[in-house]
Amino acid sequence: MTTPTPSSAPAPRRPGASIGDVARLAGVSAQTVSRVSNEAGNVLPATRQRVLDAMEQLGYAPNRAARALRTGSFAAIGVVVHRLARTGESGTVDAIVDAARREGYTVNLVDVASPSSDDVAAALQRLSNQSVDGLIIVRAETATPTSLALPPRTPVVVADSRFVGHHPAVGADQVAGASRAVQHLLDLGHATVHLLAGPVESGPAQLRAQAWRSTLERAGRGVPAPVQGDWSAQSGYEAGRLLAQDPAVTAVFSANDEMATGLLHALHEAGRRVPQDVSVVGFDDIPLASHLWPPLTTVRQDFTRVGEELVRLLLEQIRSRSAFVDRNVVVPAPLIERASTAPPPPR
Repeated sequence: MTTPTPSSAPAPRRPGASIGDVARLAGVSAQTVSRVSNEAGNVLPATRQRVLDAMEQLGYAPNRAARALRTGSFAAIGVVVHRLARTGESGTVDAIVDAARREGYTVNLVDVASPSSDDVAAALQRLSNQSVDGLIIVRAETATPTSLALPPRTPVVVADSRFVGHHPAVGADQVAGASRAVQHLLDLGHATVHLLAGPVESGPAQLRAQAWRSTLERAGRGVPAPVQGDWSAQSGYEAGRLLAQDPAVTAVFSANDEMATGLLHALHEAGRRVPQDVSVVGFDDIPLASHLWPPLTTVRQDFTRVGEELVRLLLEQIRSRSAFVDRNVVVPAPLIERASTAPPPPR
């Protein structure tokens, strides 16, 4: 007896196709379709593919609510991010999606328009109504543990160390990384280090600025007024035009690599050589950093590991049905030395 196979002619798509329709087209039992829908492991690969092909032809979507009643899980997580186009956010979200997929989970993503607590809270509420098992917040920005209203009894993980003690947190070691950057410049012999700061509403920017200031103060050095940027290369270029006019500027710590890119451009236009006249250190180690001229000394953030750890902590909570409010995973942020830093020019 031969096993029926799906017809070679594509079946018309129709909303509301049933599990029985899929079973008939794939030549399997409804129970087998259910196993494939629930991502059970006891289905032969060839059979699984036939079922998936039939689902695609019919436009069949498994009923998540019914699945949740059977298994206690929607196999989906929600992710809130502010300004996904930014390098760090996109890298972290890519890692979250990959890690979730390996665990059999899908990701529902909301990119909020502003960093306000109200917008983040609204996004979280929207996601909690979309059949998800837990939530990941990438960059809470101006939200604080007291100002951020979270859906009750929903597992949450935050990529922000300020939430430790309230929710599990994962993040790069912002303070140690920024301190290494500043100390590296001081060890080269620079009298002080100027700061090209990130936006005031950004938690990571605040941590990096605090570490810059503390490192200079511990060394007994003067603390110059920071120049404000907004994470973009354009803001780095505009800040760089100001810094280039001051001959006392011999070292700059840029709070991210994209602003450092604009800074290098402005210094070159002004005839200030890097690193002979001005040393520059960035933060992030984006792929472009090693291909700038000169190649950029920077602090490396491991966005892939951050995303994977966020998913791991969230799934631990979901599967154990308990909250780990005191969990804090700190990912090391090493200094990557390249050619954009050197001792200051002779006086």
